[in-house]
Amino acid sequence: MTEQELHDWIRLTATPGLGNTAIRRLLARFGLPSAVLAQTSAQLESCISAAQAQALLHPGEALRSLQTATWAWLNSAPAPLKRQVLVLGDPDYPPALLETADPPALLYITGHARWLDNPQQRLAWPSKALAMVGSRNPTPQGAQNARAFAQTLVRQGVTVVSGLALGIDAAAHAGALEAATGQQPATIAVIGTGIDRVYPRANHALAAQIAEQGWIVSEYHLGTPPLAQNFPKRNRLIAGLASGTLVVEAATASGSLVTARLASEQGREVFAIPGSIHAPQSKGCHALIRQGAKLVESVEDILEELPALGLATPPQPAVTTAETPPGSTEKEDAGLLQALGFDPVDLDTLCNRTGIDIASLQIQLLELELTGQVARLPGGLFQRLAAS
Repeated sequence: MTEQELHDWIRLTATPGLGNTAIRRLLARFGLPSAVLAQTSAQLESCISAAQAQALLHPGEALRSLQTATWAWLNSAPAPLKRQVLVLGDPDYPPALLETADPPALLYITGHARWLDNPQQRLAWPSKALAMVGSRNPTPQGAQNARAFAQTLVRQGVTVVSGLALGIDAAAHAGALEAATGQQPATIAVIGTGIDRVYPRANHALAAQIAEQGWIVSEYHLGTPPLAQNFPKRNRLIAGLASGTLVVEAATASGSLVTARLASEQGREVFAIPGSIHAPQSKGCHALIRQGAKLVESVEDILEELPALGLATPPQPAVTTAETPPGSTEKEDAGLLQALGFDPVDLDTLCNRTGIDIASLQIQLLELELTGQVARLPGGLFQRLAAS
């Protein structure tokens, strides 16, 4: 893409009030952006409104600054990273998005050069990808599940797609990075800001790791801040880039349920991990299951519905061992863990269930917490963590 071609695409896609649908109408009617911009206002009004035509034909100074900044950004990637701008009609444009109802006219991508600069000069989008989404405030078990599922998927050659949000998204990305093989992008982060920004800031280091082992993708122009309305919109890209969507944890009013709905509308499979009936983070997953999403307890449950993801070898569960701390016995731990169950529980309830005094319970719970078998939750609650 030449500098002038990039400028034309940015002018077309950054014009206020001109959405993807209108842009596609213009491209279908007149061809490339250079041809669109050569039309008169009357000719443009055969596809778009008079106000939209005037905005397109009379760009402001802010748009010219964006054009200059984007060309500079595109050609200043720090090694070993590479930056790319893809547009509709580009042979490298993700084919999975072309199958969706609203493919963006332009995509920004950042990633390691080995993924974006291969000998054939072609960008090979992963043929096996699964979206993983969920609560920004997950339970410890939910975060652990997301991490473990992502690790298993990536070890089997599946790319994990998520949204770089706090909570389940971050855990999924982290698990994917921990299992990165170097054979394909481990994870793709689809963000709701300009690609030159990281939101939330707490995920800045995670975003840098994703760029090294996968891709960061955005349809928003440079400098776009974290606007609330952009995040539900970007969810269609998370769902669209994958064969299916796994919801790990979600409340009933959740952006994750938006992603699941979009996946279903796009003809993609939807999966959900059940949880405690007492946890608000599980209610969205339970609602999805009632609506027909597949209940998932293991990666194999996903592969039964998505054989195209095909495992090279059956996944092996991770086995962790921990030394029994001094002053604690395995028998005591097993009894307390059984009394805990897998729902959050307070000290008084545990005391009634076990007959152990509060002081002794606190010591045993601390020991189990240190070995990663129990998590301490807000409100003085404790939760047993399932091995993954």
